[in-house]
Amino acid sequence: MTHASEASNEFDYSSSMYHVGYLVTDIAQSMADLGGSLGLTWTEVVVRDAQRVWTPKDGAFTVPLTFAYSQQGPQYVELLQGSPGSIWDACGKPGLHHAGVWADVPALTESLVAKGWTLECSQLSPDDGYGSFTYVRSPSGFLLEPVDHRSRPRLERWFSGEPLS
Repeated sequence: MTHASEASNEFDYSSSMYHVGYLVTDIAQSMADLGGSLGLTWTEVVVRDAQRVWTPKDGAFTVPLTFAYSQQGPQYVELLQGSPGSIWDACGKPGLHHAGVWADVPALTESLVAKGWTLECSQLSPDDGYGSFTYVRSPSGFLLEPVDHRSRPRLERWFSGEPLS
């Protein structure tokens, strides 16, 4: 068995994971439920009318997306309220959706695809460097979101209460 510490070219999941994403149908209600029950406070809610997405099937398009993170970490809780038919659609399946990791997005995505994972979507097309995130699914169904490690300082400021810039 190969351990990440034995092979420098292996991705270190344990030191890179920083959030779990949950699909919700009502973000305000979910924030109240989880906040009250688990003692979580939240970032400002971000409402995007046109989140850029690329999928192998449909190419580039935009979808509405609403999201917020817990301010408590280092394993943050991300709540996502997406539009019907999108990867963030909670209709009929609210709950745990993915794990997010800081990464070199192209390198990790391409490494996982070479190992049999499936690229579900990205912010931009592979030809355009994938953008700041991808979603890749393992053969057994695990969904991972590599997030551009260069976004970390900006997002950590948001987690601490500043507006998302």
